[in-house]
Parts: sequence; structure tokens; C-alpha cells
Amino acid sequence: MSESENDGWIDLSPADIEALDDRWARAWTPPEIARRLDGVTTPWYVAGGWALDLFLGRQTRRHADLEIAIPAADFGQISGLFPGYVFDGVGQNQLWENATPEVIAATHQTWLRDPASGDYLVDVMREPHEGGAWICRHTPTIRLPYDEVICRTADGIPYLAPELALLFKAKHARRKDQRDFEGVVPELSPAQRERLAGLIGGVYPEHRWLAEL
Repeated sequence: MSESENDGWIDLSPADIEALDDRWARAWTPPEIARRLDGVTTPWYVAGGWALDLFLGRQTRRHADLEIAIPAADFGQISGLFPGYVFDGVGQNQLWENATPEVIAATHQTWLRDPASGDYLVDVMREPHEGGAWICRHTPTIRLPYDEVICRTADGIPYLAPELALLFKAKHARRKDQRDFEGVVPELSPAQRERLAGLIGGVYPEHRWLAEL
């Protein structure tokens, strides 16, 4: 890793990026992060592929990391809950180790790191919001109350509603996203399928997934 001209940012080489797979290999699971956030009052949820597996009630594939999301203004509610660990700011192929408040305010992602091992344990995404409304980071015109955004497993783990998780995946529709889509859509209710079709159609009107919805 090399320090860039932007003070504090570390440029990740192709080898560094490849090595991230191993640094994330010991990431926490949704039950582990739920235990650690027990009692937190700000709305938070598991995102990404893990959210879809929580919806399905089973793990369908290996996950490269664990992503959770919180309202950006409430990061302080959880940042102090992990003594002995540090948060690194994340940019485009860049890291800022032990991120300053200014870096945290200017970025979207923060990776919790064990400084003893270098392992990354959870990716905390700080999402836009306004009052009690969640705002879609990719499409700010999509605004929903948190009780329409967050679902819960039988044992209380909060996760992003599957329609919204798939909306985020629709942007790139990588191979793993396609597999997630194919595995989840048959389990959606008619109302959820209709909502997903409306969301994707409003943002990506030519998207190939629309034909399957």
C-alpha cells in the first residue's frame, strides 16, 4: 500500500485489493453483529447478500463481507461500541486507516478493523435520511419510512427488505447478483414482486430483470 498525494489516504494496489478477500474471511455473521448492537436505538439493518439470506432463512452462498447500514447522523451511537477495534474510511480503491471525523463525514463506508490481526469484521454504511425517512443512496427521490425498509428475522435480526436489497443489486447485476435475484424472486409475495418491478422500472427502465417480474 502506498500513501497518495491526498494526505492520509492509502492507495490500494491490485495486490492489496486481491488480499482483501483474506482480510474479510473472518468477518462477523449477522447474529454476531446483532449481539454487539443489542440495545442500540437507531434503526440499523443487515444489507447486501446477507439481507437476502436472512429473508430466505438460510445461507445460500459464501459472503465476501458483512454489510450493515445506519442513518449517517447516528454513527456516533455505534462507533464507541467496539473497544480495541478501529474504523477505516473507504474511498475508490483507497483506505484511510483509523479515519478522522472529517473523513467519516465525507465518505459512505467505514470498515471495522482488528488492529492486531488486520482483519475486517463489518462494513458500516452510513445512509442518507431526513427525519424518520430513509433515503435511497443511489436514487434520492426514493424515500420511505424505516418500518417499510427494515424487516426482521424470527429472532429479531433486522435486515433490508428484499425488494430494496435487489434494487441495489440491479445497478451492477453481477453474476452473484443475478444468482441472488433468481433465488429470491420466487419467494417474494405478489405485492413484493410488484413493488420491486416498480422500483427497478423507475430507476432502470430497460433492465433485463423487469421481464422476469
